[in-house]
Amino acid sequence: MTTKLLKFTLNGEMTEVAVSPSDMLVDVIRDRLNLIGTKKGCGKGECGACTVIMNGEAVNSCLVPAMKAMGAAVETIEGIGGPEKFHPLQESFMDLGAIQCGFCTPGMIMSSKALLDKNVNPTSEEVREAIAGNICRCTGYVKIEEAVFAAAKKMRENQIGRDRNEQF
Repeated sequence: MTTKLLKFTLNGEMTEVAVSPSDMLVDVIRDRLNLIGTKKGCGKGECGACTVIMNGEAVNSCLVPAMKAMGAAVETIEGIGGPEKFHPLQESFMDLGAIQCGFCTPGMIMSSKALLDKNVNPTSEEVREAIAGNICRCTGYVKIEEAVFAAAKKMRENQIGRDRNEQF
């Protein structure tokens, strides 16, 4: 089987990995690059567990042929924050109990982040639309929605603080 060299930016770092033409992005991320936060759920783009952000858009990485990521910027849950400094979405999901079993959480957070990267003051309808492709079997979506709004508030406050600091 022939392989091709895939070059793309992953979590802010230039990445090169050999892939076969039939590889899907989720498999490359998990199996070749060992970033297991991106979950492999249904494999059909229906559950959202594999959601990553590619060029600013939330995508189901189980539906993206790996070579489609050539030259793209891809973000995974590992790239937005971790124990040293969590992203406001990660903090809010933990603080507000929006995590149950955790299987859907990375995809929910990445879908929510794609929204908040574009609109830090979303409506309920916009939040629901952003996470509509993500299935959670453990919770109602109320706590998840609350966590997204709490993170948006933190992000707005952080932006105001940065804007004030830039004035001085």
